[in-house]
Amino acid sequence: MFEAPTHELLVPFDGSCRVADRPTLPAKKTLRAEDWEKRLEEAKREIGRLQHKLFADQRYALLLIFQALDAAGKDSTIRHVLTGVNPTGLHVVSFKRPSAVESAHDFLWRTTHHLPERGCIGVFNRSYYEEVLVVRVHPEFLSTQRLDVDASPEFWRRRYESIAAHEEHLARSGTVILKFWLNVSKEEQRERLLKRLDEPNKRWKFNPEDVKERDHWDEYQRAFEACLNATSRPWAPWYAVPADNKPFMRYQVAEIICNSLSQLKIDFPTLSEDHTKGLEAARRALRD
Repeated sequence: MFEAPTHELLVPFDGSCRVADRPTLPAKKTLRAEDWEKRLEEAKREIGRLQHKLFADQRYALLLIFQALDAAGKDSTIRHVLTGVNPTGLHVVSFKRPSAVESAHDFLWRTTHHLPERGCIGVFNRSYYEEVLVVRVHPEFLSTQRLDVDASPEFWRRRYESIAAHEEHLARSGTVILKFWLNVSKEEQRERLLKRLDEPNKRWKFNPEDVKERDHWDEYQRAFEACLNATSRPWAPWYAVPADNKPFMRYQVAEIICNSLSQLKIDFPTLSEDHTKGLEAARRALRD
């Protein structure tokens, strides 16, 4: 079963993560934006190469989960990091507010049939983690799920347990799970939301609800902290990625994906002697 390699952005597995201590910018100014972008291009080529082997090897699937507050850069990160991947082996799903049908099932149901098959990469832009983030900040949303429960600490603990058990099952079945929390500061989020208003080609992305949600900033930080500590595991790690510097953020995500895929020792299948003889026979037939 996959186990996460060490990384400075890895959320520890012992419940010691403190969101307030997690930076939203690189620890120090080491490279210019164009330098991070150059490194990203190299990492993207490596991801494309590794995905080719993942697809041929057929033993593992890769699930990438992105969670963040609005305007943190989820969409653009997914787009920039995975543009070199063969779309045949890639499936990206963006989860919005649950539909009536989805709410009539358990909270893990709507994501399950979007899980990647072995050999493929699946990307969740938001996920079942919304049920312990947004719903924890707004427990009134539970009413649509018709659950005879109250939003007690025990209720959230059980949801974390369900998520952890679900992910461990997936990991044991060959799915490598990498989870990215894009950690944006409140001031940077404000600037990006203003940019959406100021630039005509970005206004379509603006949602007035995003401004209202800023009133719950501290509650979201507490929800993220509880979630990260309860569900970061060696087989399903969280990475707290500074999101105020987009080129840096995108490269870090790409590097983590490269490092993780490299741990799998995936390769192209070795052909049997009989299969090789069959190929030689096919070669002769084609040349005749």
